[in-house]
Amino acid sequence: MFENLSERLERSFKILKGEGKITEINVAETLKDVRRALIDADVNYKVAKQFVDTVKAKALGQNVINSLKPKELMVKIVHDELTQLMGGEPAEFKVEGKPAIILMSGLQGSGKTTFSGKLARKLKAERNKRPLLVACDVYRPAAIEQLKVLAAQIDVPVFTEPDCNNPVKIATDAIAEARKMNYDLVIIDTAGRLAVDEKMMDEIEAIKKAVNPTETLFVVDAMTGQDAVNTAKEFNDRLDFDGVVLTKLDGDTRGGAALSIRTVVNKPIKFVGTGEKLEAVDPFRPAGMADRILGMGDIVSFVERMQQNYDEEEARKLQAKIAKNKFDFNDFMNQIAQIKKMGNLKDLASMIPGVGKALKDIEIDDNAFKGIEAIIHSMTPYEREHPEIINGSRRQRIAAGSGTSLQEVNRLLKQFEETRKMMKLATMKNPLKAMRTIKQQRRR
Repeated sequence: MFENLSERLERSFKILKGEGKITEINVAETLKDVRRALIDADVNYKVAKQFVDTVKAKALGQNVINSLKPKELMVKIVHDELTQLMGGEPAEFKVEGKPAIILMSGLQGSGKTTFSGKLARKLKAERNKRPLLVACDVYRPAAIEQLKVLAAQIDVPVFTEPDCNNPVKIATDAIAEARKMNYDLVIIDTAGRLAVDEKMMDEIEAIKKAVNPTETLFVVDAMTGQDAVNTAKEFNDRLDFDGVVLTKLDGDTRGGAALSIRTVVNKPIKFVGTGEKLEAVDPFRPAGMADRILGMGDIVSFVERMQQNYDEEEARKLQAKIAKNKFDFNDFMNQIAQIKKMGNLKDLASMIPGVGKALKDIEIDDNAFKGIEAIIHSMTPYEREHPEIINGSRRQRIAAGSGTSLQEVNRLLKQFEETRKMMKLATMKNPLKAMRTIKQQRRR
């Protein structure tokens, strides 16, 4: 996400670095290159021009020319303006009412149905809500089935009326059912089309008028660039929606939609989808996105994602096992499962300052743990609990059973042992003494 834009901006700032005297001409040259980078990233032309004009005025007003660190000051100004361009502060997402009603809108293929499931899971887990998903796409039976499959994965009910072709009636009946059954959240998945048409807009307007939603969200595929912004404008003119959801930000997107949509429709981006997994959805943080565009990572979002998958009781048990040097392969597998829950691995890496840039040319496969899991699953339960008993013949059997080589098994066992020692070290009161002990053991 945004890799090309990040590289282009970094090259632009190098104009201001090091060589010779910094002048107004150099600043203008840098910003000219910044504007080109934004337009190449499919940012709206007027938005890009206005952005560069604002940065130039602030840069010259803050004496970039006389600054000892002009590049750093320019990066800060660009970061601050990118943050403002995308909304400044994170937008509030209201879940009020008995029940709260969330209405989804957007074109076919934008990811409405998948996001409906993701949002239901998120609000159920984080806000202790009892959601009811509503299937109002009467034109595409596959959409109803997709919603049912997603709902089954998160243990959430779906309201359908198979014999009814009136989406407005289905929506109002669903709200009546929610009140009757004490569901405090209703998420309505509506029909989409391949392009905006009058019938579609009339239908979604009628649903909105009938249900009076707490939040109306426009879901859009970020990979469609400026087309996404144009579609958002057409929907907003008719619906006056409350916020935008950008899906597929983990794909090969240039970032134009994220940077343009707030200015063009004057509505905040509220959520971003960062993968196919139901966990892969984050609240939109303008400052965090600006960090990532400029290659600075987004450690706040990383920590938030960790906290969503963090179980305090399990962590206490794990710490006790580590302190007694009882950390085993069952615990190791549990930690892998926690990491996988957090989402796309390359996306996670890009949130850590410095790591995303270091890995920009390296493909990180989401199946990277498959070989490790195969090796561990080929161990007996006793071997997983007592890795120290795994001798040469056992290693050969594990390699054969997992479809890996003896070298791969040996490597994993060595890495596991090093990990266990370092985890033990982290829990000891005297880490220096522990480090000396480990070194002595290595010499033997």
